[in-house]
Amino acid sequence: MLQIVTFVLFLGITGYALYLFYQAVYHRYLYVKLGQPFSFHEQNRERIREFLSQVFAQKKLMKDPKSGIMHIVIFYGFILLQFGALDLIVKGLTGGRSLPIPGYEAFNLLQEITVFLVLAAMGYAAYRRYGEKLVRLKKGWKPSLVVFFIFSLMLSVLLSLTFERLWHGHGPSAYAPISSLLAAPLQGVSTGAAEVWFYVFWWLHLLILLSFLVYVPQSKHFHIITAPVNIWLRRTEPAGRLKKLDLEDEEAESFGAGKIEDFTQKQMLDFYACVECGRCTNVCPASNTGKALSPMHLITKLRDHLQEKGAAVTSKSPWVPAFAFAGGPAHGAAEERPGVEFAAAPGSITNIRPTLDWQGKTWGSSPKPVQEMELIGDVMTEEEIWACTTCRNCEDQCPVGNEHVDKIVDLRRHLVLMQGSLPHEGQRAMQNIERQGNPWGISRSDRAKWTGELEGIPVPTVKDHPDFEYLFFVGSMGSYDLRSRRITKALVRLLNEAGVSYAILGNEEKNSGDTPRRLGNEMLFQQLCMENIETFTKYGVRRIVTACPHTFNTFKNEYPEFGLEGVEILHHTQLLDRLLQEGRLKPEHALNERITYHDSCYLGRYNDVYDQPRNVLRAIPGVQLVEMERTRENGMCCGAGGGMMWMEETSGKRVNVARTEQALQVNPTVISSACPYCLTMVEDGTKMKEAEDRVRARDIAELLEESVFGTSSKL
Repeated sequence: MLQIVTFVLFLGITGYALYLFYQAVYHRYLYVKLGQPFSFHEQNRERIREFLSQVFAQKKLMKDPKSGIMHIVIFYGFILLQFGALDLIVKGLTGGRSLPIPGYEAFNLLQEITVFLVLAAMGYAAYRRYGEKLVRLKKGWKPSLVVFFIFSLMLSVLLSLTFERLWHGHGPSAYAPISSLLAAPLQGVSTGAAEVWFYVFWWLHLLILLSFLVYVPQSKHFHIITAPVNIWLRRTEPAGRLKKLDLEDEEAESFGAGKIEDFTQKQMLDFYACVECGRCTNVCPASNTGKALSPMHLITKLRDHLQEKGAAVTSKSPWVPAFAFAGGPAHGAAEERPGVEFAAAPGSITNIRPTLDWQGKTWGSSPKPVQEMELIGDVMTEEEIWACTTCRNCEDQCPVGNEHVDKIVDLRRHLVLMQGSLPHEGQRAMQNIERQGNPWGISRSDRAKWTGELEGIPVPTVKDHPDFEYLFFVGSMGSYDLRSRRITKALVRLLNEAGVSYAILGNEEKNSGDTPRRLGNEMLFQQLCMENIETFTKYGVRRIVTACPHTFNTFKNEYPEFGLEGVEILHHTQLLDRLLQEGRLKPEHALNERITYHDSCYLGRYNDVYDQPRNVLRAIPGVQLVEMERTRENGMCCGAGGGMMWMEETSGKRVNVARTEQALQVNPTVISSACPYCLTMVEDGTKMKEAEDRVRARDIAELLEESVFGTSSKL
C-alpha cells in the first residue's frame, strides 16, 4: 500500500513539475519568436568540430583553467549522476530494489566519487564568489541559489544511500566509501527508523531535483539548455562580419534595432544563453576603464526587456508558478545590487567596479508601461552604445557563443539611419568622409601627396604600372596622417628593396568604409564599398596589401558579400613575413631593443594574425621580444576601434593610457604595433605617461626598415 501511495504521489508531483518546466520554456520560446526570422546554414564538419570542442571539451571555459576544471567536473558530474538519480528513484518506488546494472558495485562507487567531486567543485565555486571575491561574479541570494540547490541535492543523495545501507543491513564496503563512513556512527538505528529516514531523504532529493528543474529556465541556468543550441546555431562566416542591410527594401519600416523585436531570433537566443559569468565585462576595454558599457549587462538588460515585452504581447508570464515568484523580477530588480565590494582597487591599471556599480544603480524598475519603453533611452543608453570599441574580446571570452558587437552596431544603425543621432565628433568624421573621402576633410587631391616625400623612390600608380602584382591600398591614415605616413614610406622602401611589383590608386583611392559601418552609417559604407569594388574591377586587381587592419578586415571579410571575388587580401605584416622567408629582405642591422608587441584587435581576434608580426620582429637582429600580460587572443584594445578613433572619451580612464600602462609593465624600449590606429593611441599614451623619452612607439614596418637599411624614413 505504501509503495502505491508513493508511486501515485511521485507521478503527480513529477508530472506537475514537468508541466511547469514546459510552461517556462514554451513561454520563452514564444518571446524569441517575436524576433526577426533567422536563416540557419546547413551543418558542416567545422561546425560539428567547434560544437564538440566548446560544449564537451569546454574550450572557452578553459581560458580560465581553474574555473574551467571546476565547471567540467560539475558538467560531467551531473551527466553521470542522472543514472544514479534514476537508480535512486527506482529504489524508492520499489522498496529498495536497484536497477539491474552489470557491475552495480562499480557503478555505485562511481556515483559516490562523482558526488564527492561535485561537492568539492561547488565548494570551490562558493569560495571563488565569496572567498576570492572575484569582481565579475555577482553576489547575493539569487546567484547563490544554485549553490544551495546542488549542495542539497548531493547531500540528499549521500544521506539516502547511507540510510539505505542501514535499512538493508549492509556492512561497510570499499565500493561505497562515503555512505559506509556516514553509516558507521549510526549502526544503532533500527531497520524501521532507517527506512523512514531513507524515504525522508528520498523525497527531499526528488523535491529538490524537480524544484531545480522548474527553476532552471527561469534563471541564468537556462544556459544548460540554450547554450548548446546557441553554439550549434552560431555564425560560421568570418568573425565579426556585420549583417548586410537591404537599404532598397521598400517594405522595411526601419533599419537597425529600434525596438526589441528588431533583433533576430538568434540574437534573442543569445539573451537566454548568457550565464552571467562576467567574463565579457572582465575583458571589455570600456568596462575596464570605467565607462558605462558592460557587455554582460547589455545582454541581461535586453533579456529582461524581452521578457517583460514578450509577456505583455503574448499574455504569457515568464514566471511559473506565479505565486512562487510573486510576479517575477522587473528589470532585473531581483539582481543583487553592487555595494561596497565595488570600491576601487588601489594601484590597478584597469577596474570594472565603477561600471558594475553604475549598472547596478541605473537598471531597475521603470515607471513606464513596458509597451511605452524605448529600447534606446529606457533600456540601453546612448552612452553605453557609443562606448564600444568593437574589439570582440567579449565574444572571444564568452563560453556560450554570445555575440555582443552586432547588437551594439544594430543599435547604432537605428540611431544613425533612423534618428540621425551621432556624437558630434563622429558626425563630423562622417561628413568629411562623404565629402572628401577621409575623416579630416582634407582635399581628395592631396591623397597621394605623400609620394613626393620619398627621395629617389618612384611610387607607381595603377595607370603608370598596369601590370602590377599587388595593389598597395594606403588608406586614409597612411595617406593623410603625418605620423602614419612614416609607416607608408617604410613599407614602400621595403617593397622596392624586395622587388615587389606594386602600384597605388593615388587620388582615385577612397575610404574603405570601415569607420562608417562600425558607427552605424551602413548607407555610406555600402556606397564606398560598391565604388571601391568597381575601381578594383576596372584595374583588374588580384592582390591587395594594406597596413591598416581595419581596411584589411573590411576588404577580406565584408566586401565579398557585396561582390568582391577572387582577390587575395594581405596585411603588410603577412607580406613582410613572406618576403623574409623568401630571402627577398635581409635585416642585417641590429636594433638591440627590448620590444613588446601590441596585438591589433582587427588583425588578431578578427583574423587570427598573431604569428606573422612576431616572426618579423624575431627576424631582426638584436631584438628581445617580451609579451605583455594581456596578449594575443586576450590582448586589450587600444581604444580606437569602432569609430572611437574619431571621438572623444568623456568618462573614466582613457583606454589608450590603460593599454600603454600594461605595455610599460614589461619595461620595453619599444612598443610595437601593426596598425596606424594602435600606433597613434600608444604613442599618445607614452606622452601622457611622460615615457616618450625612454620608450618609442613603432610599427613593424618601421622597425624592419631600420634593420634592413640601417636608417628610417623621415618626414
